[in-house]
Amino acid sequence: MSASSSSLPTSASAPAPVVDSPPADSPPAVDADVSVRGTAGTEAPAPTVAELLDFVRRTAEDAALVASLPLDPEGRTWLRLDGPGGSEAWLISWPPGTGTGWHDHAESTGAFTIAAGALREHSLAARLPTDGWKTLELSEGVDRTRLLATGQGRAFGRHHVHEVLNESGHEHAVSVHAYYPPLPQIRRYSRSGAVLRLEQTERPEDWQ
Repeated sequence: MSASSSSLPTSASAPAPVVDSPPADSPPAVDADVSVRGTAGTEAPAPTVAELLDFVRRTAEDAALVASLPLDPEGRTWLRLDGPGGSEAWLISWPPGTGTGWHDHAESTGAFTIAAGALREHSLAARLPTDGWKTLELSEGVDRTRLLATGQGRAFGRHHVHEVLNESGHEHAVSVHAYYPPLPQIRRYSRSGAVLRLEQTERPEDWQ
């Protein structure tokens, strides 16, 4: 595992409404035809979002691991973890007042849990077009917000659009995130009122 303090993949997420129509706390299933290759060369089922959520919750309870993460008052730090079934996982610290900005996780499903402190998630209960746009006007009623305290987590489906914030003025937060498949890209957005603008697309080489 390695620690760093520059840009990093967001979550967030783990973090749990999805961006489609299922209820907020009902994790969606990963498509049945997605699989990973087992150690003996056989095809094994991909981890479900329920399994990702279970992993991040159990990892967040590992006090020694959480305590091993260096904390930086100026920016986020993280450790890369081995997630279940070939998933991508991270232990991330959040100094007071830091956040991710609006982003999505492309085709990856994910989950995250708070190991220390609390994080606020703002999300959109709407599926965005995947390609061919730069600016969108959001409909009324698509905004969702939740405050996740220590021990609380959430799961999300593909193309989940959100931002995650540590609103505390004095306390670090620490969270555990897992994504499957490993993040192929992250699209980052700016927002002004109801207008969402695509600003850039990041790929794994940008954060690893």
